[in-house]
Amino acid sequence: MAYLSDPKETIAVLNRYHFAFKKRFGQNFLIDSHVLEKILRAAEITPEDTVLEIGPGIGTLTQALCEHAKQVVAVEIDRTLIPILREDTCKDYDNLTLINDDVLAVDLHELSRRFGNCRFQVVANLPYYITTPILMGLLERRVPLKNLTVMVQKEVAQRMQAGPGTKEYGALSLAVQYYARPYLAANVPPNCFMPRPGVGSAVIRLTPHPEPPVAVSDEAFLFALIRAAFGQRRKTLVNSLANAPELSLTKERTAAALAEMGLSETVRGEALSLEQFARLTELLS
Repeated sequence: MAYLSDPKETIAVLNRYHFAFKKRFGQNFLIDSHVLEKILRAAEITPEDTVLEIGPGIGTLTQALCEHAKQVVAVEIDRTLIPILREDTCKDYDNLTLINDDVLAVDLHELSRRFGNCRFQVVANLPYYITTPILMGLLERRVPLKNLTVMVQKEVAQRMQAGPGTKEYGALSLAVQYYARPYLAANVPPNCFMPRPGVGSAVIRLTPHPEPPVAVSDEAFLFALIRAAFGQRRKTLVNSLANAPELSLTKERTAAALAEMGLSETVRGEALSLEQFARLTELLS
């Protein structure tokens, strides 16, 4: 069987099915075997694992996943790709289940039960336009996950693992780190894809925490504080929170809470760690 990490094979498949890339789905197919190996190495897939692949495309990564995992569940939104996967590139794998749907609309808890109450290994080359909704949807819904190994825009990967005081640090950093431990496994240049994206990419692995690293009595309020703090990141935290109508916080109340934490009322949100945001949540909620 021909492997699609060979660009010639990818072109042959695309020509055979007269496939046209669709911008609305953010389609960029991987054509580099070395990157494929890096993804598999970072994911640490075992023969007992059930892998959830989001956006298999024509099956470049899918082929490798089927050869390493117990079973692979691939969710593909583009219906024109299903015949390619089913009848051509992945037809020889009996451990592959294809689902033609939007992953954001799939009940992944029910899907887990369908496959023996498994904890999914998520492995995916994610469409960049919808990376954050997909990842946060998986984490916030607390889908049973072993880990997530995904290809994303390099800038987004850097934001996910950034710490306080850096320009990349923001609401996404805190949200991801609340739910999981990020590890940047590899940087990937544009020439590893067809068509070439206009930005660099990265492979990042997220390992979900058994329990959040900080304890808060009101998780929704924690994230409301974080969103407000970075909604106007150049303002002081006192002003950012006062300007957020959904919080109903006065400058005086926030300043008093910061003083109790030993922080200046001129501090900005970008200076606070996840632990400090959790403490602020308890003082203000």
